Amino acid sequence: MALNLDQIRATAQRVAASHGLDVVDIEYQGAGKSRLLRVYIEKNAEERARLAAEAAAAGEQNDDQVPVEHLSSVTHEDCQTFSRDFGTLLDVEDLVPGSEYTLEVSSPGLDRRLHRLEDYRRFTGSLVKVRTIEPVAGNRHWQGRLTGVSDHAITIDLSALKQKGKGKKANQETSEIEISNIEKANLVPEF
Repeated sequence: MALNLDQIRATAQRVAASHGLDVVDIEYQGAGKSRLLRVYIEKNAEERARLAAEAAAAGEQNDDQVPVEHLSSVTHEDCQTFSRDFGTLLDVEDLVPGSEYTLEVSSPGLDRRLHRLEDYRRFTGSLVKVRTIEPVAGNRHWQGRLTGVSDHAITIDLSALKQKGKGKKANQETSEIEISNIEKANLVPEF
């Protein structure tokens, strides 16, 4: 039986939804006895909104911290509960053939990867680091503030950070990058 990541992702999302969570990403690595299935989870939109409302009602100040919306707010208990329930389903439904594998569940972190169009929209206004497949204006590495998202491209304000590397970036204030040309994109934590 071959590994079906789409089926694993659907099962993970079903379990996550029952706990007020979303699956951000799934990675599968290794072979034989050193196989690793890594699942990144976060609170779903409803839970994030509830936590933000609770923080506002309690009068918690967040002026010099990371915006509440950007935090996944995943606790150790969330990871443990999800891991237990999801791991049981993986074994019962035999979604990962063989018994020798490690299931790892964690938060996506402050430097989380951006995958979907919804991720880019959610984190508009945040600092990002982007690596492209093909060079854009002679560069493959970009860092700046994500200021715009369309259905096919993102816009990065390069003046938000001091640029390193090739001088070609120095004359540009913004850069538009096709989403289909993005190899990897991550948030850059702001403190």
